[in-house]
Amino acid sequence: MVIAPASVAVLLPWWISRWRLQTPLWGLRPVRVVGVLLIAAGLPVLLDSFARFALQGLGTPAPIFPTRHLVVSGLYRYVRNPMYLAVVSLIVGQGLLLGNLRVLGYGLVVWLACHVFVLLYEEPMLRSTFGVEYDAFRENVPRWIPHLLPWRGNRRAQHFRCPSLGGQGRAEARQAMP
Repeated sequence: MVIAPASVAVLLPWWISRWRLQTPLWGLRPVRVVGVLLIAAGLPVLLDSFARFALQGLGTPAPIFPTRHLVVSGLYRYVRNPMYLAVVSLIVGQGLLLGNLRVLGYGLVVWLACHVFVLLYEEPMLRSTFGVEYDAFRENVPRWIPHLLPWRGNRRAQHFRCPSLGGQGRAEARQAMP
């Protein structure tokens, strides 16, 4: 469960940079501070997202062991993809801290790959699995840029919560909603 994000966010940036400090980007030392702040912000977000998937969703972020419940609490009330944002934050933070443009470029590639994965696989799969619950979540929580205020949820959509990955009631829930 932790291997893929750790490889993407830690191992590959290390492989690219060997974590050697270079001259600060644009000759500005404060850029390093921004990098440290991004790393410091990204790590707890990543850990919180993992914990919510395991404890509330009863699964993992991996498509081969998906959650049985849609996770719509914690940081997921502000943005639909905090885990991907955390990984990209860790990578970009390392690039800024180390002064390494190649690590920054890698961060852009990772974000683009996440975006394509979300659009082509994850969102259609969540919609087919969780139906109206996911529709309400998707309509109220932005994909990438967090809201300042948390989404409080849709009572009607929560009423039709999918009890498990193969749970019953999804079709009935779709028919019951206008």
